[in-house]
Amino acid sequence: MVNQSSPVGFLLLGFSEHPQLEKVLFVVVLCSYLLTLLGNTLILLLSTLDPRLHSPMYFFLSNLSFLDLCFTTTCVPQMLFNLWGPAKTISFLGCSVQLFIFLSLGTTECILLTVMSFDRYVAVCQPLHYATVIHPRLCWKLAAVAWMMGLLQSIVQTPPTLKLPFCPHRQIDDFLCEVPSLIRLSCGDTTFNEIQLAVSSVILVVVPLSLILVSYGAIARAVMRINSTEAWKKALRTCSSHLIVVTLFYSSVIAVYLQPKNPYAQERGKFFGLFYAVGTPTLNPLIYTLRNKEVKRAFWRLLGKDGDSKNT
Repeated sequence: MVNQSSPVGFLLLGFSEHPQLEKVLFVVVLCSYLLTLLGNTLILLLSTLDPRLHSPMYFFLSNLSFLDLCFTTTCVPQMLFNLWGPAKTISFLGCSVQLFIFLSLGTTECILLTVMSFDRYVAVCQPLHYATVIHPRLCWKLAAVAWMMGLLQSIVQTPPTLKLPFCPHRQIDDFLCEVPSLIRLSCGDTTFNEIQLAVSSVILVVVPLSLILVSYGAIARAVMRINSTEAWKKALRTCSSHLIVVTLFYSSVIAVYLQPKNPYAQERGKFFGLFYAVGTPTLNPLIYTLRNKEVKRAFWRLLGKDGDSKNT
């Protein structure tokens, strides 16, 4: 069947049934986007310019910051345009590009957070061998795998989603073009797409999250064997920022992609989708900078001050 939606695009409803809420959301999303640009750009600058941050941890963190910059820029400008006025339209081409990039970057972040948990595992459980195990060549390979898996996932899932026979009203009950929302818009058989979404969710969400939990389980066992308060504090300093980011990211992803089929879950999923697209990229740099002395010291050095003498 020929996709009849392609010449005219779609309508992104968002929270159009609550216009007073849209104005508040516009301000919140705009402020969050500006903070995202500022925070992640700052981390990229510090990781690049400060030699003391040329380590695997900050290499992966700079990848995460670059990813978050691209992630929000893919969807936030269109979101702000729709929240500001009555026009809620997005062209078929715009929706296709947004879906492709959003899928790719979201998958990349799932894999990248898993890689970062492996980095933290080696740092805590094998500190004497850290430099040997997590060497620069391996870092580049792991980052390349994360980005390539994101691209592959998008290549596999985007075309079948866009080929669905969409309903004539063309109304997407969401802020942006995502696979679950486009599947709900279809008036045809979506069995294949739902199976594909379920399989990809297990492979790219459940499996990476399980590996992260295994890594932190091993870290907890290693620290418990030492039975030292100082060891617990050191492990907490090493892992807390990443663990908070993982919790925020995966809780929102699970709420969006693994939700049951009912109106309440879909409405709740819109809020989680908004947080997934806007909130986590804003909070990530704040979590890593506010809880990381090395990043704060690098910031003061960037300003020409002695960061080591600052009381952080």
